[in-house]
Amino acid sequence: MKLESTLPERPGFLFVVPAFNLLALLICFMLVPSFVSQYGVAMELPVSRYQMERPTDATVITVTAANRDTPPSYWLEREDVSLSELSERLDARRGDESSPASTVLLQVQKGVPVEIQQSVAEMALQKGFRVWVLGQPPEDAGAPATAVPKRR
Repeated sequence: MKLESTLPERPGFLFVVPAFNLLALLICFMLVPSFVSQYGVAMELPVSRYQMERPTDATVITVTAANRDTPPSYWLEREDVSLSELSERLDARRGDESSPASTVLLQVQKGVPVEIQQSVAEMALQKGFRVWVLGQPPEDAGAPATAVPKRR
C-alpha cells in the first residue's frame, strides 16, 4: 500500500516563519534601548575642599642625575639652572603679577636621592607654592606584550 498526501506541498511556509522570527528580533533590538532609562536621582554635589583642580599655569621643575655619585641637574621648564638660580627664579615667579603660577610640578628622575627631592619640594613650599610630585610609569609599560626576558 502506497500512502500519498492529497494536500499540495507548500515549502514556502517553512521559510516564512524564520523570517518573522528574524523581523521580531530586529524590532526588539531597535526598540529596547529606547525603553531603558538611567536609574537614580539627579543631584548636585557640594563643593569639597579636597577636590583637586587642574593646574593650568604650573611651573615644571625637573631634577636629573646620571647616577647617585654625580651632582643633580635642575631644570626650570626647559632651562638648565643651578639650585641658587632656581630659588631666585621661583621668587621672581611668585612675585610676578603677570604669571601668577602657584603650583609647582616636581619631576624627579630615577636615581636621584630622595633628600634632594625633599629639599627642592621644601624650597618651593617655603616660597608659597603648592607642590605636586609627578610619578613615572613602570619601565615595562612600554614593552610589547611579546617581549621575552633574557635568559642567563
